Amino acid sequence: MSFLTRSSTHRLADRLFRWLTIACAASTLLLAGAILWNLIAHSWPSISRFGFGFITSTQWNPVKSEYGAASSIYGTLVSTAVALLLALPVSLAIALFLTSYAPPWLARIVGTCVELLAAIPSIIYGMWGLFVFAPYMQKTLQPWLARLPGPLFSGAPLGVGMLTAGIILALMILPFLTAVMRDVFAMTPPVLMESAAGMGSTSWEVTRHISIPHGMRGLVGATFLGLGRAIGETMAVTFVIGNSHRIAGSLFAPGNTIASTLANEFNEADSPLLESALIELGLILFAITLIIQVLAQLWLRSLQKHQAR
Repeated sequence: MSFLTRSSTHRLADRLFRWLTIACAASTLLLAGAILWNLIAHSWPSISRFGFGFITSTQWNPVKSEYGAASSIYGTLVSTAVALLLALPVSLAIALFLTSYAPPWLARIVGTCVELLAAIPSIIYGMWGLFVFAPYMQKTLQPWLARLPGPLFSGAPLGVGMLTAGIILALMILPFLTAVMRDVFAMTPPVLMESAAGMGSTSWEVTRHISIPHGMRGLVGATFLGLGRAIGETMAVTFVIGNSHRIAGSLFAPGNTIASTLANEFNEADSPLLESALIELGLILFAITLIIQVLAQLWLRSLQKHQAR
């Protein structure tokens, strides 16, 4: 085969590969657009019936055909916030320990355990939360928290509720956050850390001024990965949140999320309006996820500009 023939074959292969990658990228956009269109089309009866009041209403009465998403949105945001507040510092500490402080043999053992936790199905977390952790919360942790002042931990210790759901979510996203953060810290160039240590920096100063700033974009990405995992979780939350369509200021109170409402109500949707309302809940969850992704990209760009300075 001559040089010209090989060159033309390579150019053809490059063009085919380029169009293949374009088609794969376009398929993701088409899939997202198809999902969005399908959600809007099937939720339109609910949108036209309730309007913007669907988002602000706490009513959920199939008998009177009155539906609202406020309690589900509130429960989704609160349980996810509790999960992130608990999981982020712990996963950051574990990742730093595995990459900077633990001996290699111990880091391998703990890293394997973290990966095993990530492989546990969510329904197992939910069953463990309902039968083991919720009774512990009711008998031990919630009575202790109830002694604290303020409305956040007021009310009867039921075991199930927003706080229990948030803790279970934190346990679920902890291995994902830890694994990604560990890989981010592992990519820090050793020469940077050795140079800082050679100049007299302590281990904490190396971590604070070298490891964390160098991997900040990856840490933000890990945070939003865990956020996406928590905000759409279904079965584990359904087991332990209490599934109540009301908004309460106490974390002890039962509540619900968008995903748990869909899991509980969809099989019993015996009217077109109820089915449309449930699909509109899915549309709202889709919109929340999209907003979170946009905010994540904007934050990453601002971090990149700040680091460039």
